[in-house]
Amino acid sequence: MKHLLQIKGLKKEEVNKIIDKTNEMKKIVLSDKKKDDRLEGKSMVTLFYENSTRTMNSFTFAGEFLGMTVASVNSSISSVQKGESLIDTARTIDAYNTDVIVLRHFYSGTAKILSENVNAHIINAGDGLHAHPTQALLDLYTLIEELGDVKNKKIAIIGDILHSRVARSNIESLTLMGAKVYLFGPKTLMPTTDMQRENVVFCDSLKEALEDADAVMGLRIQLERQKGGMFPSLKEYAKIYGLNSERMKLAKPNAILMHPGPVNRGVEISGELMDSKCSVIEKQVLNGLCVRMAVLDLMLGENL
Repeated sequence: MKHLLQIKGLKKEEVNKIIDKTNEMKKIVLSDKKKDDRLEGKSMVTLFYENSTRTMNSFTFAGEFLGMTVASVNSSISSVQKGESLIDTARTIDAYNTDVIVLRHFYSGTAKILSENVNAHIINAGDGLHAHPTQALLDLYTLIEELGDVKNKKIAIIGDILHSRVARSNIESLTLMGAKVYLFGPKTLMPTTDMQRENVVFCDSLKEALEDADAVMGLRIQLERQKGGMFPSLKEYAKIYGLNSERMKLAKPNAILMHPGPVNRGVEISGELMDSKCSVIEKQVLNGLCVRMAVLDLMLGENL
């Protein structure tokens, strides 16, 4: 596997191999040493055109924990500010004989364009509204870890679905593995056709989405991608669509709460629900590191 650009196109067997490899990586992360030099001599550059805490840091740690040389290019202080194009920036990085470029960009399709213009492996860390494959893989891993399996499980995704590359990638991975996905949010933040497929249900109410759910995933309101007037106010959004302990009671008693982060606490999810024992949000962060280590090892250490 030369690149990881999206979930679409991956086979179930390939996803299962990533899950198995993640189990191996988690043992390394949870050990006292936290280090394995299997990718020593390999190099990775993170190239982020959008802000990130979890994704960028977890890729950095993932590379370092496996013995890689890791560098970061900050677009705000690089030659991008002098007018250098994405492709020219990437070719400069590629000229260092870089093994992996991890790209986050605000335009959909940029990861694919980059993959066609450099020799390095490209990992898509989020491109516009299109895809965020490693987020979907870490979410899937967390669900399997908590639920045992996702086949025939009801997964509710609530919030700004229209602008969410996380939702799009999760729909691809969850339906591939046999889950049933229920979507709900303000009508102005629901997609029209691009997410419609078998085992995906567009709900008319929060109750329909949450009732008997095995897992509930809140999504961030992506104000930076929205035009004005998508909903009245954050206070109104929290009142109608926000997840709280009372609403979580509609789900199964042992249902888990997820969110890709960052969370607008008190808007998408109430503080008391975030801090409750059903929340696995911090586990998602740890699993994100382990999944990204798995992807790097499978991409550079052995064939996926």
